[in-house]
Amino acid sequence: MDQQRKHTILMVSDFFYPNFGGVESHIYYLSQCLLKLGHKVVVMTHSYGKRTGVRYVTNGLKVYYVPWRAFLMQNTLPTFYLTLPIIRTILIRERISIVHGHQAFSTLCHEALMHARTMGYKVVFTDHSLYGFADVGSIHMNKVLQFTLADISQAICVSHTSKENTVLRSGITPDRVFVVPNAVDTAMFTPSTCRLSCDEIVIVVISRLVYRKGADLLVEVIPEVCHLFSNVRFIVGGDGPKRVRLEEMREKHSLQDRVEMLGAVPHARVRSVLISGHIFLNSSLTEAFCIAILEAASCGLLTVSTRVGGVPEVLPDDMVVLSEPDPGDMVHAIRKAIVMLPSIDPYAMHQRMKKLYSWHDVAKRTEIVYDRALQSSDENLLRRLPRYLKCGSWAGKMFCLVMIVNFLLWCLLDLWQPVESIEEVPDLVFIRNEHEDVVHDSI
Repeated sequence: MDQQRKHTILMVSDFFYPNFGGVESHIYYLSQCLLKLGHKVVVMTHSYGKRTGVRYVTNGLKVYYVPWRAFLMQNTLPTFYLTLPIIRTILIRERISIVHGHQAFSTLCHEALMHARTMGYKVVFTDHSLYGFADVGSIHMNKVLQFTLADISQAICVSHTSKENTVLRSGITPDRVFVVPNAVDTAMFTPSTCRLSCDEIVIVVISRLVYRKGADLLVEVIPEVCHLFSNVRFIVGGDGPKRVRLEEMREKHSLQDRVEMLGAVPHARVRSVLISGHIFLNSSLTEAFCIAILEAASCGLLTVSTRVGGVPEVLPDDMVVLSEPDPGDMVHAIRKAIVMLPSIDPYAMHQRMKKLYSWHDVAKRTEIVYDRALQSSDENLLRRLPRYLKCGSWAGKMFCLVMIVNFLLWCLLDLWQPVESIEEVPDLVFIRNEHEDVVHDSI
């Protein structure tokens, strides 16, 4: 690769391993593929339990677990300016050229992008979720997103529906938003070597048992399906506040022998759960892009899903049965899927998924976004402030004040700890041979 095209990227989000989820998987797999393309990638997240400081994961991916504790739903407490010193130090020490933030409700992401723009770095933001416009939480979240994206270099959304949602919520111009879908590790999610008999049909659900994921729909759908089909059994993996409702449903309808509750399923065990079933059921009420559907399809399962958000964009029509988020319509979709089962070839479906989705393709498309971001013009604070003023009559003035204070604090930090006094970190090059991994310093 041309030396000029190599980037040094800082991935920032409150959501990363050892926590598991779609955002965590996206950051990890994207980082691994970018490393293979010759870029340097560093991840920054908050501490998880005793995991704090600098860690190295697969292929030498460097992770900064900064000493900030999770405050709510794995998010750190908003501090505005307290993260500036440590983010500035990381940016300088690692010689970062692009800061890439992930997830709209990640506090650390918003603060890192704000500080990076103050320091003149190019920034990219990826939105992984859909939000509404009417409830109080969404209104406040949308205003925060408008503040962050007012001065963004480029943005990425995981589906076309997500792009429309982000443009409407933030006011960013559509030409600065790219659509780069998620992908799946098809080498990890493979079909069972033995094809399952259709004498007993197993429907698998793996999801966080929360309202947004449609856990309340499952409470109504499962008893009806079990009543209509005596040969259907459910396996439910996942945990959350709605698990109690599902267990109450199982007791009420005496379905203990037909509904198996697994609780939280580690990501390493997801494939073993998926290949024990014929149909994967997704009941989400909102979804920008569902990686779980890709994992199920890669394992050869026929998918039944609610027609919400970006889900209709994920799979071809012959690999998924869509329904409205209504119990009656979902039961009808499951009935249709059961009829289709004999014609489903898990191995052929897996081969199609290998061609449709690849993390290497995602990395190459993201690389184009980085190139575009670096081509954007450098502007000082006075030229950037008018963008914040457009965020609202009162909010715009407040956002300008926040950025001015942040700029002044950055100037004070430059006086107190000059850039020259911060030692740059030598890159570690991991060379793999037959017997062991050898680590070399590259200075």
